[in-house]
Amino acid sequence: MAEPSNIPHIEVSDLTIGYGDYVVQRDLSFVVNKGDIFVIMGGNGCGKTTLMRALIGLQRPLQGSVRYSGEDFWGASDEDRQRMKRRLGVLFQSGALWSSLTLADNVALPIAQYTDLTQTRIDEIVSFKLALVGLAGFEDFYPSELSGGMKKRASLARAMALDPDILVIDEPSSGLDPITAKRLDELIVELRDSLGTTVMVVTHELASILSIGNNSVYLDAETHTMIPTGNPQDALKSGDPKVRHFLTRGAA
Repeated sequence: MAEPSNIPHIEVSDLTIGYGDYVVQRDLSFVVNKGDIFVIMGGNGCGKTTLMRALIGLQRPLQGSVRYSGEDFWGASDEDRQRMKRRLGVLFQSGALWSSLTLADNVALPIAQYTDLTQTRIDEIVSFKLALVGLAGFEDFYPSELSGGMKKRASLARAMALDPDILVIDEPSSGLDPITAKRLDELIVELRDSLGTTVMVVTHELASILSIGNNSVYLDAETHTMIPTGNPQDALKSGDPKVRHFLTRGAA
């Protein structure tokens, strides 16, 4: 059943994240609408990855809520939380591919685990997902045989294996040369446009932030809270001075 259009795809309310008594970020509240490419940005050590962990179920927040299409993720039962997790596709910064498995086996793993599809059907889906990211014909390759950009694309194919309606991507351009990073950014936009996927990108890379994001928040390491920034292009021109400084660092 389609969700009502007035319910945000993702809603974060009054979220505080940290470790024990140490607060990394507090009072985080933002909305991600369906089809957004929403950027969580900030410098090193500001809490971007900790927030991502709270969004995908790896770390319980100290307080506050995360809602997916109106459902309270951390307030749900373990069974319902597992169901909601299957709506999420996650691309970790390292790619996190299993080095001992071929690309086909890496992509097939979640499909085999969470569905009752036949092996023939799984193979068809795997080939389709790899073709979507430009890796048709690479089914039998191992991660060690790929370039950095190809590994990221293979990880993206695995993140999409279960047809998630939300993709969470941690530092997509990390370790890539500028041309490869640009192609990966273009691929993320293409997938959003063709599949209708909502995308959350955790990054500090300016090129990605300014080229693909249509909404964003800035996590401030000094005040341990967020600065709402909206469209990064608008924030670059007339946003908070601290955000403008972040978005123009390195400029001549």
